[in-house]
Amino acid sequence: MKKIPERTCIITKEKLPKSELIRVVRTPEFNIIIDETGRANGRGAYLKKDLKVFEQAKKTKALNRHLNIEVPDSIFDELEKLVK
Repeated sequence: MKKIPERTCIITKEKLPKSELIRVVRTPEFNIIIDETGRANGRGAYLKKDLKVFEQAKKTKALNRHLNIEVPDSIFDELEKLVK
């Protein structure tokens, strides 16, 4: 049986399969991108695919802390579109 890679959501602290999470990455050029492939180069943080989780991440600025950079609101808008 093949092992399924798991990652931890930075908001809920749940360990989930990578397919149930969205990775947000700070690239070496200090850009913020949403990594749908899970292979982009840079510092990443995982969020559960849930609107409530995205709202809490925006409110608490958890992504800012994990990525050590100010995350623009446009990233949260893109995350919401991906889930809907």
